[in-house]
Amino acid sequence: MLVIATALAVFIKAFFVQAFYIPSESMEPQFVQLDRILVQKVSYWTGTPERGDIVVFKDPAHWLPPMPASSGPKRVLEMIGLYPAGGHLVKRVIGVGGDRVKCCDNSGRLTVNGTPLTEPYLPKGTVPSTMAFDVIVPKGHLWVMGDNRLNSSDSRAHMGQPGGGFVNQDDVVGKVFALVWPLERFAIIHRPPTFDHVAEPSSSP
Repeated sequence: MLVIATALAVFIKAFFVQAFYIPSESMEPQFVQLDRILVQKVSYWTGTPERGDIVVFKDPAHWLPPMPASSGPKRVLEMIGLYPAGGHLVKRVIGVGGDRVKCCDNSGRLTVNGTPLTEPYLPKGTVPSTMAFDVIVPKGHLWVMGDNRLNSSDSRAHMGQPGGGFVNQDDVVGKVFALVWPLERFAIIHRPPTFDHVAEPSSSP
């Protein structure tokens, strides 16, 4: 029974749902450091990440500082999906392949393909970005940003490094769909409607 249960846990982790924890303050106020989240993989079996999705992805180009490797029972639980895995990042998708993402317009808003974004998920009193940028997302890649823009080392911070700050879609593990711990803050995560009105890119990069 133990072998069957372990095999089932590994199968679920590989194809359906995996647990992670929030490693930093970059996604406040929705997620705070050490929150536990669940990531579902079904949405991307045949589709791709959409603007507004909160995704977990493998560290694309050493964005994270070196971390000690897990060992013992913790490592075993991580492998079978019963303990939140580290070595990943959690960010919101702002632009997908072909999009032009720019900061900022005359009203201080991010724009995607010329459409200004209203971003209710940002911490109150903060601006969309203190760093100016104007990028076109390569095909098969994503432009990602943390909601806590003043404390997020995201695509903006890595523009001058290999990869240009873009995240390869192949590095995406899945989409965050639930905050599960602490229990008093349990929530199902929905994609914000502001991205429904973004214009499609006029041409591919």
